[in-house]
Amino acid sequence: MTDPHRYGPWALVAGGSEGVGSAFAMQLAADGFNLVLLARKPVPLEETAAACRALGVQVRPLAVDLTDPGAVAKVVAETDDVEVGLLIYNAGANTHSLEFLDGDLDAFGEVVTLNVTTMTALVHHYGNAMRGRRRGGIVLVGSMASYLGSTRHTVYGGVKAFSRIFAESLWLELREHGVDVVELVLGVTRTPAMARAGLDFEVPGMKVADPADVAREGLANIANGPVHIAAGNDEYLAMRTHPDRAKVVLGAHEFISKLMGLDRKR
Repeated sequence: MTDPHRYGPWALVAGGSEGVGSAFAMQLAADGFNLVLLARKPVPLEETAAACRALGVQVRPLAVDLTDPGAVAKVVAETDDVEVGLLIYNAGANTHSLEFLDGDLDAFGEVVTLNVTTMTALVHHYGNAMRGRRRGGIVLVGSMASYLGSTRHTVYGGVKAFSRIFAESLWLELREHGVDVVELVLGVTRTPAMARAGLDFEVPGMKVADPADVAREGLANIANGPVHIAAGNDEYLAMRTHPDRAKVVLGAHEFISKLMGLDRKR
C-alpha cells in the first residue's frame, strides 16, 4: 500500500487515462489518494476518472495536450488549491517513430517537449512544494530505450536517457529533504499505446509486462531510487551497458526490428 500521509493527499498522474497511467490511478485510488489525471484524449480520461471515483476518492480529470505551450500553466492552475504529494510523469511517448532524416523536425520537437520540457517544468513546480514540506514522491516513467541507440528511436531514446540522468541527479539533490525520486524503467508492456504502435508482443523470448504489475512495482519502489528496472529486465539492461557500443547497438538491432515489425515491412 502507498501511504497517503507520506505521499498525499493528492497524486498527479500525467498520462493517466489508459495503460500504465490508468493502472497507477486505480491503485492509488484504492489506497485513498485523491487524483489529478492528465491526458490528451477526454473519453478514456473520463472513463478512468469515473472508475477511480467509484473507489471513494476525489478526481479531477484534465484533458490537456502536454506539448502545448500553455499546458504547464493550465495544470498548475488546476491544482493551486490542493496539496500534490506525489507526481507521476507517465506521459512521455515516442509520438513520431520514424528514422530521423525521414521525420518532421517539428514533430520530433514535440517528442522533446513532452519528454523533457513539460516534465522538468512540472517537477520544478511540484518538487519545490514537496521540498518545502519535507515529504513527497516523484516517479518518472522511463524506458529501456534510454540505454542504447535503436532505429526509429533516435530522438525518443535520447530524451529517455535525459529522463534517467535527470532522475538520478534529482534523487541526489532531494534525498536529504524528505522527497523520494525514482525512475521506473519499463520494458515491453502490453498497453494500448504500444499496441497502436504495432509492436509484436509474441516475439520469442521477449518479456512482456502487464500495466497493473509495473504500476504496482513502481509504487512499491518510490523510496528505492534513483532507478528501478521493472518486470525483471535487470539482466537484459546490464548487457546493454557494455563499453563496446557498436556491439551493443548492432546486437540489439535484430531483436528490436522484430519487436517493431520492421522485418515484416521490408
